[in-house]
Amino acid sequence: MPSIRVVIADDHAIVRDGVRALLQPADDIEVVGEAADGTEAIEACRRLRPDLVLMDIAMPGLGGLEATLQIRKELPEVKVLVLSQYEDREYIRRFLKLGVAGYVLKKTAGAELVAAVRAAARGGLVLDPDVAREAMREREGPAADSAADPYDTLTDREKQVLKLVAEGKSNKEVAELLDISVKTAMSHREHIMEKLDLHSRTDLIRFALRRGVIRVE
Repeated sequence: MPSIRVVIADDHAIVRDGVRALLQPADDIEVVGEAADGTEAIEACRRLRPDLVLMDIAMPGLGGLEATLQIRKELPEVKVLVLSQYEDREYIRRFLKLGVAGYVLKKTAGAELVAAVRAAARGGLVLDPDVAREAMREREGPAADSAADPYDTLTDREKQVLKLVAEGKSNKEVAELLDISVKTAMSHREHIMEKLDLHSRTDLIRFALRRGVIRVE
């Protein structure tokens, strides 16, 4: 039986080493690559075509959500298993809406990570118990709230640009990170401001913070 080929995406080398060590004893799991940010995660998936990527959320440049948008669009056969310290309902909702294979909390992963990777690779939905509770609360909440979320009116590319601009990246930096022209980056930014009815970078940052697009550690 072929091994489950995994890419680990986390901006902390010590975390990547720890995850690799947890997966090492499993004969049916092979770590084929690592990534320190969302851009590297996308590139690793394009190059290595893994079965699954273990995705952190808060990473510099493109974060886990923005990288997942791209991976799910380009490589739908690559499963994404979120491995994060955050159990915010907003994050959980956004990732589940993208069709990820699961959402596991770092604080409880431990030895259960091998089982989570196996289940996700088989096509199951793996949810940490705390995450599952949040997901159920979301389902029980008013459907109109999520339907009316202005964030969902943005395209995948605009969501990527939103995060980068909210983090303080210039149009040139956004263009370089996303491999687009400066003019295109400026156009995306203008469309975001128009769609969200925002009038300044400060408004944009406030929106990003409220919607969990960026965090203040």
